[in-house]
Amino acid sequence: MSFLLALARGIDAVNMRIGKAASWLILVAILVSAANAVVRKLFDLSSNSWLELQWVLFAAVFLLCGSWTLMDNEHIRIDIVNARLSKRVRDGIDIFGHVFFLLPFSILLLWTSWPFFMASWSINEQSLNAGGLPQWPAKLLVPVGFFFLTLQGFSELIKRIAIFTGRMEDPNEREGGSHAALAAEAERLLAEVEVPGAGTPVVPATPTAPKH
Repeated sequence: MSFLLALARGIDAVNMRIGKAASWLILVAILVSAANAVVRKLFDLSSNSWLELQWVLFAAVFLLCGSWTLMDNEHIRIDIVNARLSKRVRDGIDIFGHVFFLLPFSILLLWTSWPFFMASWSINEQSLNAGGLPQWPAKLLVPVGFFFLTLQGFSELIKRIAIFTGRMEDPNEREGGSHAALAAEAERLLAEVEVPGAGTPVVPATPTAPKH
């Protein structure tokens, strides 16, 4: 297990660096979008290549930062349900989800997207829009993104098993983060809602219109 945990830490470090580097593409996309809008408004000029570049930059951020997002436990959860479960049950659900949903899905996408990219690259596929960009770089992002997501899925599975068996602490529980804040808020809201059959629910007072 110590070797596997070291491997997981190595995968985490790689995906964190890739995610942080790719996040700068958000700024690039904003600058490209702003420049394209200014040129179009002031000079009545536009270019399909600049428009398509914005889409490619967005795709790059989405696909290359996905594994970093998974590592930081920032993907969407149903927190109002998750907060009601015990820590051990939540860890068990994570293990089940990684084994039967995340990893099969990411491996399938990786397997099917590589021929998709190769077919585009072999013919140097170009955009159907006049003056557009080549299509194969954008299609390459799909297998690359899911390759790193698959690696991160294995890393998370290793860590979840280690946490479930008591061999390591949960870094997300220790460091907190947005999910911890959401879970606390969910617990607060649930505490304010009366359980059906246990009494009269508390209904917030509504303001009444003044009488004339």
